[in-house]
Amino acid sequence: MAPAASRLRAEAGLGALPRRALVRYLLLLRLYPVLTKAATSGILSALGNFLAQMIEKKRKKENSRSLDVSGPLRYAVYGGKTPQPSPPRWGGGGFWPALKMNWRVWTPVQFININYVPLQQF
Repeated sequence: MAPAASRLRAEAGLGALPRRALVRYLLLLRLYPVLTKAATSGILSALGNFLAQMIEKKRKKENSRSLDVSGPLRYAVYGGKTPQPSPPRWGGGGFWPALKMNWRVWTPVQFININYVPLQQF
């Protein structure tokens, strides 16, 4: 069944865009490794904030379509910065809920990263 599905995808042209995007990403990663990783980190941080807002709205059963745009922008800027060593800040309160949500969101991402990203990219 898998060969037939891949043949159908190839005939329909599906999968070409992700493949081209991956090739382009790997090229940029080779040419500009720090800038590419910083941009990727910023995008993933903003996406994480956006998803957290969506999940929170769903949990509270809010029907409003408005999102806090400044949140993902702040996370994109903060996530896209090149790392600077700084002392850790310990906050109280929502540690366990945040940790559990972290496990739910990032475990599948890390699974894909470990199993499908070429080793030379680490």
